[in-house]
Amino acid sequence: MKPKVLFTSEAVGEGHPDKICDQIADRILDACIARDPKAQVAAEVLATAERIVLAGEITCADPLTEDEYVQIARQTVRDIGYTDPESGIGPDTMSVEVLIKTQSPDIFQGVANSYDTGSIGAGDQGMMFGYATDETANYMPLAYVMAQKIVRVAENLRKQGKLPHARPDMKSEVTIDYTDPAHPSVNAIVFSCQHEEVASMDEFRAELKRQVLEPVVTSFGFALPQPEEIYINPTGRFVIGGPLGDTGLTGRKIIADTYGGACPHGGGAFSGKNPTKVDRTGAYIARYTAKNIVAAGLAHRCQVQVAYAIGVSKPVSINVDTLGTGLVPDDVILKAVLENEKLFDFTPRGIIEKFSLEHPTFRYADVSNYGHFGRPDLDLPWEKLDAVDYLRAACLKTED
Repeated sequence: MKPKVLFTSEAVGEGHPDKICDQIADRILDACIARDPKAQVAAEVLATAERIVLAGEITCADPLTEDEYVQIARQTVRDIGYTDPESGIGPDTMSVEVLIKTQSPDIFQGVANSYDTGSIGAGDQGMMFGYATDETANYMPLAYVMAQKIVRVAENLRKQGKLPHARPDMKSEVTIDYTDPAHPSVNAIVFSCQHEEVASMDEFRAELKRQVLEPVVTSFGFALPQPEEIYINPTGRFVIGGPLGDTGLTGRKIIADTYGGACPHGGGAFSGKNPTKVDRTGAYIARYTAKNIVAAGLAHRCQVQVAYAIGVSKPVSINVDTLGTGLVPDDVILKAVLENEKLFDFTPRGIIEKFSLEHPTFRYADVSNYGHFGRPDLDLPWEKLDAVDYLRAACLKTED
């Protein structure tokens, strides 16, 4: 008997210690950009027990005061739903240490005046990936979308008081069986949800299965996996959570922020970084490119890699890989992308202007939870499909 073909993705809720840090970092970014659209921000956050540490480099024409940084941290923790030290961290009792300094002038000179064009240079070297697949309506991997929906539904129910025993820290994991690619199924689900003391863990598990897992899985047209493949709070107890139970750091959930492991990751995190930081914006233009390629019907899956040198405006490489699913050759698609700089400008200034990242129509803090891509709840500019007609015409015409 052949082994199953399985793929797994995970997601974390906004009360996870790492996500607390991401949200604080992006709220700092939002506050800085609101005062100075060209602020240079690289905010890093650590959370442990009753302590939040804010660090990094920030240069802003109208800088935040130390008290403003502290209040952002406290309000973020409060909004997530933590109430006191026993719940995981107390927004009013925790200490907040501010260790933020200004950006290095050596880095700033390369960002402000690039080596190659005199425009904005990349804020760092590195490679970024974008990905899209046609297996879901939002062009994201099925396991990832389902895992994200589980934590999101649970979080919404918790905030509505419909999961009265639940606390903010939670994680999910979904495994899809692709043994028959035309008929995938849900093979396993893991869901860990922090909770207050409960009289019966069996009743709490049944509540999570009934109110969260079953509605989410059936909303995708699937059945729940076999009971032995459903793992709800498998340790048997999850009362101690949040920073009381685990230290949080900015940028540790980069796979949950992107594609759930369905494609490689360059390694750079997103949260707390302003738009000149290509770890973030390079990944946004790569997603935009891959999504438009798949939506144009040129491939069932597409992976786009882009790489930069610090202080240089133009990327050192752009790669399009349709992973064996392309309906036209990859080089034909890449040629179409490279020939239209109006739609596909990979320079930091081009990305910033295309997506209006210095005057965003969204809050950066809004994408610090539940992923940066495939978000129908947010009108994100890098999710737009305004290059589909061009790509279809350019690539199919070339093939003819």
